[in-house]
Amino acid sequence: MQTTEKNKTALGHIRVLDLTRVLAGPWCAQNLADLGAEVIKVEKPGSGDDTRTWGPPYLQDADGNNTTEAAYYLAANRGKQAITIDIATAEGQQIIRELAQQSDVVLENYKVGQLKKYGLDYDSLKLLKPDLVYCSITGFGQTGPYSHRAGYDFIVQGMGGFMSLTGERDDLPGGGPQKAGVAIADLMTGMYSTIAVMAALTHRDRTGEGQYIDMALLDVQVAMLANMNTNYLASGNAPKRWGNAHPNIVPYQTFASSDGHIIVAAGNDGQYRKFVQAGGRQDLADDDRFISNPLRVQHRDILVPLLAAMVQQKTKQEWIDVLEAAGVPCGAINSLDEVFDNPQVIARQMQMDLPHPSAGKVKLVGSPMKMSATPAVYPLAPPLLGQHTDQVLQDLLHYDDEKIAGLRWSGVIGIKPL
Repeated sequence: MQTTEKNKTALGHIRVLDLTRVLAGPWCAQNLADLGAEVIKVEKPGSGDDTRTWGPPYLQDADGNNTTEAAYYLAANRGKQAITIDIATAEGQQIIRELAQQSDVVLENYKVGQLKKYGLDYDSLKLLKPDLVYCSITGFGQTGPYSHRAGYDFIVQGMGGFMSLTGERDDLPGGGPQKAGVAIADLMTGMYSTIAVMAALTHRDRTGEGQYIDMALLDVQVAMLANMNTNYLASGNAPKRWGNAHPNIVPYQTFASSDGHIIVAAGNDGQYRKFVQAGGRQDLADDDRFISNPLRVQHRDILVPLLAAMVQQKTKQEWIDVLEAAGVPCGAINSLDEVFDNPQVIARQMQMDLPHPSAGKVKLVGSPMKMSATPAVYPLAPPLLGQHTDQVLQDLLHYDDEKIAGLRWSGVIGIKPL
């Protein structure tokens, strides 16, 4: 990115050394890249980020052949320069130290204490660069009895209470705990880490002081339960699973139409009446058992089956059209092909194509951060393994061709020849 282009971005003055892999850390780094930061992604020679092989599906080239990039990897790594360094070697560790001195932020998600033995922990690097912002992402944080445990999103969703709230009611068919369809603990940790890094950079810019950020998936999972946490803390009663229903509002749930599912969120009595009138069931509007929300909650087991039978009489789109016209909050439950065909999603430019060195182009999802003065930027597609190694070592560390060739031959920045 040219200097004039960097000046038009929010974080064009920031360089990030990204030592993370899989999802939470790369998601944070990708957010920073979208906001204009220069992100250098460091990977192990030969294999790289685990998610490069988490397929199928894989990105395909113009002839329909699979490339080496799994779609999972593509989701969290755009906008970055990719270099390969074996940090288990003394030479590799020295390269990381030199790059850290040229960076504003270091991101890492190694096991607790693992980078200390390489001299790449915060205490070691801040001696070289006192204003460094250093963010560690682990499953359980740097302190506490679980700090040395490996943390996985699925496990943390269970341990952090999310799965106690998610899933169909225990007394209904299929009831029981359910994880989210995406790795929400990882993704939200990436988002919280993004916020923490930008806050630390603001503090540094005001005071000249760097700092250490300790992010944990379990902390984030607990924090993001929001009102469910305070419901429990205020009452002492642990909330339970309600599936797609609402404990306090009826009807506020999903229903199966004749060709798909819809969501109806009738938040008041007037909306409820319009809903059943649209379905030709004026009798349900006038029934004394259902005329107020408290009564509908009381009699939900009687009312909901009647509403379900009513909704099955129309298609998904027929219901959306009639309920929107009546002012009843509603929405479709779309598959991803429907999502990316949705006119609102198209208008908001949430899907884009970027040039790719082996596939020609790659389809990706745009950033949801819409900023008037410093919009998100997409200078690079998710990089090939080690794509920018020589360029970064030459431009930032001023290594010459002979030194780079020697590092590659010894296996420090590439696979050592047999």
